[in-house]
Amino acid sequence: MLRSTIIGIAVSTSLLIGGCASQAQLIGAGTGAAVGAAVGGGTLATVAGGVVGYQAGKKYDQRRQ
Repeated sequence: MLRSTIIGIAVSTSLLIGGCASQAQLIGAGTGAAVGAAVGGGTLATVAGGVVGYQAGKKYDQRRQ
């Protein structure tokens, strides 16, 4: 379980860094992935949490401009 969670976090992070994400997007993705992993849903929950957090960071950036 821990191994799949780490793989999910690594995949989410690599996708976001490759896309030149802002700091808010990276923090949102990391936090979302951590929450998804804490819920215990496995890799899918970790990746889904990362995506939701990334989108929240993106909306935050849009409001701040």
